[in-house]
Amino acid sequence: MSIASAPDFFLTRVGDELVFNHGQATPLNLNVPKKRILVVGGGVTGFTTAWALLDAGYDVTIIAERWADPKNRITSQIAGALWEFPPAVCGKHTDVISLHNSKRWCMTAYRVFDKLQETMARSDYFDHGVQMRMANFFFDQKMENMPDRGQLDKFEEIMAEKDLKGVRRDASIVLEHEVNQKAGVVDAYQHLAPVIDTDAYMNWLRFVLVCKGAVMETRRINGDLLDQEEELLAEYGTDAIVNATGLAGLELAGDESVYPLRGALIRVVNDGKMFPKVTEALAVTHDDTRGEDEDIVFIVPRNDNTLIIGGLAQPHKYELDLTLDSPEIVRMRERCNNFVPGLERAEYDPDAPLVQGLRPFRGSNVRVERELRSRPDGSMSRIVHSYGQGGAGFSLSFGCASDVLELIEEVELGLSIYTIRTISYYAH
Repeated sequence: MSIASAPDFFLTRVGDELVFNHGQATPLNLNVPKKRILVVGGGVTGFTTAWALLDAGYDVTIIAERWADPKNRITSQIAGALWEFPPAVCGKHTDVISLHNSKRWCMTAYRVFDKLQETMARSDYFDHGVQMRMANFFFDQKMENMPDRGQLDKFEEIMAEKDLKGVRRDASIVLEHEVNQKAGVVDAYQHLAPVIDTDAYMNWLRFVLVCKGAVMETRRINGDLLDQEEELLAEYGTDAIVNATGLAGLELAGDESVYPLRGALIRVVNDGKMFPKVTEALAVTHDDTRGEDEDIVFIVPRNDNTLIIGGLAQPHKYELDLTLDSPEIVRMRERCNNFVPGLERAEYDPDAPLVQGLRPFRGSNVRVERELRSRPDGSMSRIVHSYGQGGAGFSLSFGCASDVLELIEEVELGLSIYTIRTISYYAH
């Protein structure tokens, strides 16, 4: 199947998740006027939400200050984009409900990405950039012996997920990947996971949205959306607004709990000439029980020719001023070099040897909910928020979009915010 048949693949909501379908969609009732939704944000969360809305029969306008560009990358392009079962490598959730929802959201994304790459061959002229690769996670002690049961509990949940493929725990994985003995890892597990070439995927996703009728406008919005909600609804002729602006939620949602977690990745040539070609993801998770800020190892094939190595997780750092000579980047490179023999010989990607960005975190983790504040006139807001996905934007994308659809339906029905969300949170 090629991208020319874009109208022949679509998302539907089944239960509480989105499902990827290939074939002819059920015709919409043309006698019912379409309603338009304004999506603010052009990253993976905004784009995925827009796709779900379009396939649900809405007209969609997307506004963003910047769009994906390989020469001037947005945060979604800089992301590691290795699908992970939460909590992810770069940090833990602090909110029980958010963690519970994230496990559901990530499995929705897993199934969609898996079906997408099965249905659409990467050899098609417009590459979506999604591959299923083996992801390997390593530990410096047996998970049963760790002071915190978090990693063992996570693995047991992974084992229980029937749709996760290739799950295996075996210390011999360390030897199979010839991990340097000085790295001190003694336990490991693996499973197949979607790995996304972010440049290719964001370009592909934008093309899909255009094919499906999305309108895109380059524009920066300043200030709290609630203060300008009525004007935006009138200006764009929309029935509701989706805020998918990531870190800008600090300003646009008046959310003072939003903060950046600065990250950086080194990009190297992965052609097998200077070191054995890496074809699987290799990761060591951040262990916050040790009080160390720099312990992540993140080595992932971005595509068939580029390897990304990291990682870095620096809270409340807004400056994008890191260089290859910055002390934390030098240490990051050394950690990865010490993990995979030969990696020290890797040549930098000539186009982008170092990329850096700000993961959008918040105090209570992911926010997918309606605006809780009332308008100045006391009426209910028609804003739905989806931001704060941190370093898991791709892993949570389709799951969050599914919940946004439900919330938009609540807005259309004029349902009360508090009673519906209380029931919904504990029903999932």
